Amino acid sequence: MLMLTISAFVCRIKKSCCYKLACSMEGIDRKGMTSDVCSGTMIYEPILEEGVFRFDCSSDDRNAAFPSLSFVNSKVRDTPLMSDKLPFYIPTFECTLGQQVVQLQLPVGTSFYGTGEVSGQLERTGKRVFTWNTDAWGYGPGTTSLYQSHPWVLAVLPNGETLGVLADTTQRCEIDLRKESTIKFVAPSSYPVITFGPFSSPTQVLVSLSHAIGAVFMPPKWSLGYHQCRWSYDTDKQVLEVAKTFRKKDIPCDVIWMDIDYMDGFRCFTFDGERFSDPNSLVNDLHLNGFKAIWMLDPGIKHEKGYFVYDSGTKNDVWIKTADGKPFLGEVWPGPCVFPDFTHSKARLWWADLVKDFISNGVDGIWNDMNEPAIFKVVTKTMPESNIHDGDPELGGSQNHSYYHNVYGMLMARSTYEGMRLAKEDKRPFVLTRAGFIGSQRYAATWTGDNLSTWEHLHMSVPMVLQLSLSGQPLSGPDIGGFAGNATPKLFGRWMGIGAMFPFCRGHSEKSTDDHEPWAFGEEDQGTDQIQPVLPKGIWLKFDFNDSHPDLPLLYLRGGSVIPLVPPHQHVGEAKPTDDLTLLVALDENGKAEGVLFEDDGDGYEFTRGNYLLTYYTAELHSSVVTIKVSKTEGSWKRPKRRLCVQLLLGGGAMIDSWATDGEEVQLTMPSEHEVSNLVSVSRKQYQTRIETVKRIPEVEHTAGKKGTELSMTPVELKGGDWLLRVVPWIGGRIIAMEHHPTGIQWLHSRVEIDGYEEYSGTEYRSPGCTEEYTVIERDLQQAGEEEALKMEGDIGGGLILERYISIPKTEPNAVQIKSSIIGRNVGAGSGGFSRLVCLRVHPTFALLHPTESFVSFTAVDGSKHQIHPESDELSYEGDQRPNGEWALVDKCLGVSLVNRFDINEVYKCLIHWGTGTVNLELWSEQRPVSKQSPLSISHEYRVKMT
Repeated sequence: MLMLTISAFVCRIKKSCCYKLACSMEGIDRKGMTSDVCSGTMIYEPILEEGVFRFDCSSDDRNAAFPSLSFVNSKVRDTPLMSDKLPFYIPTFECTLGQQVVQLQLPVGTSFYGTGEVSGQLERTGKRVFTWNTDAWGYGPGTTSLYQSHPWVLAVLPNGETLGVLADTTQRCEIDLRKESTIKFVAPSSYPVITFGPFSSPTQVLVSLSHAIGAVFMPPKWSLGYHQCRWSYDTDKQVLEVAKTFRKKDIPCDVIWMDIDYMDGFRCFTFDGERFSDPNSLVNDLHLNGFKAIWMLDPGIKHEKGYFVYDSGTKNDVWIKTADGKPFLGEVWPGPCVFPDFTHSKARLWWADLVKDFISNGVDGIWNDMNEPAIFKVVTKTMPESNIHDGDPELGGSQNHSYYHNVYGMLMARSTYEGMRLAKEDKRPFVLTRAGFIGSQRYAATWTGDNLSTWEHLHMSVPMVLQLSLSGQPLSGPDIGGFAGNATPKLFGRWMGIGAMFPFCRGHSEKSTDDHEPWAFGEEDQGTDQIQPVLPKGIWLKFDFNDSHPDLPLLYLRGGSVIPLVPPHQHVGEAKPTDDLTLLVALDENGKAEGVLFEDDGDGYEFTRGNYLLTYYTAELHSSVVTIKVSKTEGSWKRPKRRLCVQLLLGGGAMIDSWATDGEEVQLTMPSEHEVSNLVSVSRKQYQTRIETVKRIPEVEHTAGKKGTELSMTPVELKGGDWLLRVVPWIGGRIIAMEHHPTGIQWLHSRVEIDGYEEYSGTEYRSPGCTEEYTVIERDLQQAGEEEALKMEGDIGGGLILERYISIPKTEPNAVQIKSSIIGRNVGAGSGGFSRLVCLRVHPTFALLHPTESFVSFTAVDGSKHQIHPESDELSYEGDQRPNGEWALVDKCLGVSLVNRFDINEVYKCLIHWGTGTVNLELWSEQRPVSKQSPLSISHEYRVKMT
């Protein structure tokens, strides 16, 4: 192990020397340079195929670069092509303090997309994110690191052409798109940058990207249906009851999932002897009812002698090591755990063999969770970056965890996928992974992690899935209905409506929430007939399935499209070759449309030997006649003998149709304008009749006493100056988001019902004040010429109220100011007008974007200077040791700090508590009784400062 550590150290020294030597040898711009900084224009060479270029800081950097873990074959990235073509856009670089900063300037008006699994809006222009796989429960639109890493930007140029840019590094990478028309990457030296294009469309760029990183694995057909999951279905009997209810109610569903509680004490590759005593029998019953079964496997292996997985892993020496060569122990669900080192082929094969045996229990698919890897009870939420991986040479060799962290989940998914292939060579594996890297799509589907049952997260789920697709991972979807909290009937209904359109379609919910199966919400109706969708430019035609679900008529098809439809009311995995096929046809402005349908056996690998059918359908209008035909086919799979229904959309919900045999030419005569008008009128009347007769989903937004329902309510927003705040008055008046626009940072860590910015009325944790419903007293809007402000108060018992005034002053738009008071409003006369003993305790929970690079800094009243780091756990300061009216949370990696200023005369004690990826910076008043005339108050503010 000592030799491995020395080897890694020598490698880093060598790479550092390489780029410094390059500065002295290759004529790089020396203007303003110091001995520790070099900068210039990157050198390039064509690779892969025409239009793709690799850029490096120097030839020495090129030679010293680590292997590519994103490319299917790293040698392809490292092999230049003979080409006379030159790149249109050439990046510049600056190397300083071990960091390589790359910038690519593009034409003014360029818009950015991609960046992988990110929350917030679809367009990424003006945003900044960091690739560092993180367990991000309850993330928000401003969260900058989620579960997966895609150092990839898709740039749409003003002329309509598209350029793809990949920073080919596995390490933590900042992607900064805040400067107009500029892509900026910052990551440890040194790494190449790969550009794809510019090509004429985003599709062409993504096709070229797939030639580098691989296309998505071919999933089994059954995995494209609806999946039902919950943390957890506690017994095999409950699983079967859920399955039978789906069939009884005739609700399409193809898969049921088993979360972690099926295991014996959370031990992977085991089954609970009482609750899941006979998994084979359970799966047989599910198969008889048309369901597949997917089971969870985590990377954390319980540290327990006698447990066969631990024993065999120890014997084979497959565990990740600490810097001193001992197996690393980290706590997750089973308690202390060891973790397989998936960077080494020996460990991957060991895991694959376990998976192979596991499949014999009737397992149809495997779910890899917690594989960022997530670790409990540590500030970083993951293992130390100093841990050592004994990686294969082709992956980068022996390196510390900071190098392999972002690819750990992908390598685990790869090993799981390979184990399933070993078990059943004639079956396509289905693996779902939470953590991943660009290239993970070769082995696994993914989902968007632990989202919330809120309208905001419903809205975010659409751009998140699209963003993953634009980054090379098309097989993804959210937890439909939201994972955390209780969806209202209306929210769940709307989410199911859009969820049916996601490539991966799964309902999933957290432990202790209400049931979230489709039938658990009472009688149906959406009421979406009153919603007017905002659609992109182009011809869009509404179509109508002519059934009682008011969601479905609100579907639109873009002109120029031919869409083949799976027969209605069939489970995807059970479709028969004789099922009728429906083609939806929407003509473009030139009277043309086209579409493609892929078909094969739905499983296995015969398609790789040409045994598939790829049909290209076209439609064209000539002299009022629309002709629909098969323009060409590929593959040797025989076309099923089936009827074909062609439905030509006319607009306004109207359509005409015709029946034929699939493969034959179909002709429809376009109706006259008068006839179209009549068809539209009839369609609208039929639609309105259905809307009036269906039972509507009740307008329920809050159900008292049910855990999590409050998540579906809408927070109050304060927008002003540099800040956007979100406040939930109905749960302790807490602030759940504090987003700083100039830096793009969401400073608060919040789960809506806990954490965020809270205040208590006592020294005890979560004493009265943090959960009560607050009343909004005043609401001032900046648009009206006043400052953006919110005043609330909550009754905390005993005649006391906790009053809070939050404002973003018009005169100081860079500050969030908060004044809070405990006031004795109705204290009984028998107590002399004084309350019980109280203490105003301000308890904000801040997120640490870079835990190992963060600390709290302040100068105390006595003049002493302090830097408090996460390993300090919890510290409190009183008297002259208190910060002298100001302290700051510093993120060295970002070069920013959150400064908290307060009135030292009101603050008796300051407390710092480091949590898992969080820190509390608490302000405490003195502890005493209060009256109307003598409240306890704390006034303070937050500002962001560049360091």
